Amino acid sequence: QCQLSGLWRNEQDSLMEISAVRDDGDFQGKYLTRVTLAGGCARASPLKGAQQQPGEGGWPTFAFTVRWDKFSNATTAFAGQCFVDVAGKETLTTMWLLREAVGSLEEDWKATR
Repeated sequence: QCQLSGLWRNEQDSLMEISAVRDDGDFQGKYLTRVTLAGGCARASPLKGAQQQPGEGGWPTFAFTVRWDKFSNATTAFAGQCFVDVAGKETLTTMWLLREAVGSLEEDWKATR
């Protein structure tokens, strides 16, 4: 079984800590990114999400958002799935969308990465 709660590190050396997942699948935590839009020093930012309980024999899917607290005018949404390999190693795979604030509707085209 795959457990989302705990400390996770990605390929960019960013850290994510997820508190215990509640019975309804909701969770929260903190995300410390090593990659910033402005290139400055990052701080821990709050995250909130939910896990979908898997069907029999499946692996859980989840989604969460991060509000980049105090250093960026952006929000990121992540969606993914948790897997466990034959050796018992847990791996999260995710896709993300980052939305940066822009000053006008005409600039909307460049706001999402």
